[in-house]
Amino acid sequence: MGTDGSADARERRVIFSYQAMTLTVAGFATLWAVIFAAHGHKAMAVAELFPAVVSLLCFALVTAGKLDLFLLVAQVSFLVFIFGFCLLFDVPNPTYPRVSHLFLPLLAMMGYINYLRRPSLAQGAVIVATLATFIFLHASNSVSPFADPIPEDLRAVGVWVNPALAALLFTAAVHALQRRLSAPRGLARELLGAMRRGELSLAYQPQVDRDGRITGAEALLRWNHPTRGAVSPAEFIPVAEDLGLMPVLGAWVLDQACGTLARWKADPALTRLTLSVNVSASQFNESDFTTTVRQLVESHAIDSTRLRLELTENVLLAGLEPVAEKMEALKRTGVTFSLDDFGTGYSSLAYLRRLPVTELKIDRSFVAGASDSDRGQALVRSIVSIASDLDLNVVAEGVETAAQHAFLRDTGCHLFQGWLFGRPVPRDDFELILRERQPAEMPVPQRLQARLAAAV
Repeated sequence: MGTDGSADARERRVIFSYQAMTLTVAGFATLWAVIFAAHGHKAMAVAELFPAVVSLLCFALVTAGKLDLFLLVAQVSFLVFIFGFCLLFDVPNPTYPRVSHLFLPLLAMMGYINYLRRPSLAQGAVIVATLATFIFLHASNSVSPFADPIPEDLRAVGVWVNPALAALLFTAAVHALQRRLSAPRGLARELLGAMRRGELSLAYQPQVDRDGRITGAEALLRWNHPTRGAVSPAEFIPVAEDLGLMPVLGAWVLDQACGTLARWKADPALTRLTLSVNVSASQFNESDFTTTVRQLVESHAIDSTRLRLELTENVLLAGLEPVAEKMEALKRTGVTFSLDDFGTGYSSLAYLRRLPVTELKIDRSFVAGASDSDRGQALVRSIVSIASDLDLNVVAEGVETAAQHAFLRDTGCHLFQGWLFGRPVPRDDFELILRERQPAEMPVPQRLQARLAAAV
């Protein structure tokens, strides 16, 4: 709901932290491999290379943005390694206890943090297995018949180094968990207060047709915090999703958008405009969503055909049939639908034929990719071709350069949205720009682009 595709600074920090952690583990494991090899313990040295290789693989997964896969691979791989290492090499004796299993609570903590982020049966099973393995290794002296115990001189070092490192990493994990549990709820409380205090607002980004005429806008949610300043939607929207606030927040956005359409209805210069509003899957799948939209349309006395609801493909998690029925019910009232971020989710022609959408929005990542490669351009042409076969309009979002616009226009896109035509601006600024334009000036000139940019 109005993230503008901006990079989430918090997510970048998380990725950087994971990258640093994987490289640290790889370095630590390699160091032990070298130490074991130097003392003539080849089997132990080879064993220590396993976590080093896994850590480098995890670094690659993190860098590629595959956080879920990284966490699962890391937990399972290190669980297997620690279990095997404890049975084969880290054999307890009356002088020195077993210490390698002390990293298992850290793995369980990582798993729990990921479970809070995205609950799954697989993640829960890994957490249980990790804790059970820790209890088994701590409470028993079980060893493999093929055990090759670590030499006493090296164990004398390991019993201090490994617990110290495990304690340090566990402390960091506890801190991360504390922030994960407290920060979102604190932000959620502030978000609810922001609605009451009037800190939330909508910004309007123009959508232009092939002739450069502004035909509508997308309403984007903004939060101007009294002390933090502008809070990125990429920061507070996920929090609202996690804590179930999107139906409340989304209803507020819809009410404001309908109020804007009512205002535009009374102005001859604005009455022809459409207004697109993002609707989250959790909001759309509320049982009373259809009733809510109808009541807002009626209470604001707007032309419902001017209201366009943008849905992402994850609404289909509720099932194709119930989603299609709800969309058909709203379509009968005149509301139209746009499928946002097309191509990034489930993208099936089978369901696309079943859903009463009138418009596809090409994701900004595809628009950017079209500037970089022939393959990216071919992908955009395929999306436009699909839309043409289904008699759907195509909106390209994230258009930032004249070259992108020229390619998209030549490819057959109908509408364009992006910084090339204007950044999101407050409603008064958006209306002022449109009222000042004369009919002869309908194509978007450089002057309009400068005005829109200056209004930010």
